[in-house]
Amino acid sequence: MTTFLVFAALMIAAALAFVVVPLVRNSRTTTADTARRLRALEEAHASGLLDASEYATKRDALAKTTPDAAAPARRSQAAFVALLGVALLLPLSALLLYRLVGTPEALDPAALVPPQAEHSAADMDKAIAGLAAKLQQDPNDPQGWALLGRAYQAMNRIEESRDALKQAHEHAPDDNDLAVEYAQSIAVAAPDHRLAGEARALLDAVLKRDPKNQRALWLSGIAEYQDEKYPEAIAIWKTLLPMLAPDSDVARSVRNEIADAEAHRDGREPPAPEQAPDESATAATNAGVVPQAAPSGGPKLTVSVTLDPKLKDKLDGDATLFVFARAASGPPMPLAIQRLKASQLPLTVTLDDSMSMMPQMSLSKFPEVVVGARVSKSGNAMAQSGDLQTLSQPLASSRAEPIALTIDQVVP
Repeated sequence: MTTFLVFAALMIAAALAFVVVPLVRNSRTTTADTARRLRALEEAHASGLLDASEYATKRDALAKTTPDAAAPARRSQAAFVALLGVALLLPLSALLLYRLVGTPEALDPAALVPPQAEHSAADMDKAIAGLAAKLQQDPNDPQGWALLGRAYQAMNRIEESRDALKQAHEHAPDDNDLAVEYAQSIAVAAPDHRLAGEARALLDAVLKRDPKNQRALWLSGIAEYQDEKYPEAIAIWKTLLPMLAPDSDVARSVRNEIADAEAHRDGREPPAPEQAPDESATAATNAGVVPQAAPSGGPKLTVSVTLDPKLKDKLDGDATLFVFARAASGPPMPLAIQRLKASQLPLTVTLDDSMSMMPQMSLSKFPEVVVGARVSKSGNAMAQSGDLQTLSQPLASSRAEPIALTIDQVVP
């Protein structure tokens, strides 16, 4: 801002020079010319070139073309007033004009600071409100409604997420993925979280069109399990299992569910669940996250999370722990996220494309990401005052080395 003001002052001074200098020069020239002509007459009279009569005539003529004695003072005063007016009005006019048509806020140093890496809940609310307003004007956009539904889901606004996904499904009824998402949102918003009624009908319709839809098979198995139809649930999940990579977290979760259903079918205690090396799939399933098959060859970020001992007294074991990755430069929505319990700290999780909110917003679509961990008492995925968190520096999404995070900050 200082540099701008210096340049502005120099420009105003230059402009004043074009106006003031001619005024001063004209005033000085008029006075000096009168005095010069009077001295010439006196010298001519003294040298005898002009007699007394001719000298008197020319002096009277010069007096008639020259203001009276008080005139120079009045002229000087008028010139001063004019100069003062110009000196004041020109810069004031320039400032007023800049205020009206310029960008004065650009002089604020705060406006030159780039956006902070961390996006607040208010930023997310504003983005969501903008998307919702756009969809009100142009409602025939199923992908827009789907994006809105996923954004609401990330902020734990369950009913609004369901309603937005309903709009997406109604505008694209033959889109199997949207139909499955809508079915799941119905169950999540229901008081008993059951996949029944409309949700079950949607899943059945999808599987009729696409018998190998993995997410629909997973949810259909859950629906049978909820109805205590264990043989049917087992059969569905065994249909799903060969479609998955054997060592994947998703396959491990499906095997655990099959074992649990078999134990209930046979009337015996369920066996201990098969543990993943990082226990992330089981934790995600327990938290209500429906697994999706991880694309082969996509990025896989291994993230180890610990808590700084200085924050031990601030940790609520029942709070929600989010481990996530988002674009280093891009929208604030997570590209991959795991929802766990704070009591599970320390832990290690894997983030991959199967955890994305939408195909266009996945790890493989962004070369650099910021990885973070946040303990949220409210259960909201967006940062709230009092949350415990940590964020990494931008990292390559293709990174193979483990990422170590220590939660050591309190959100102000």
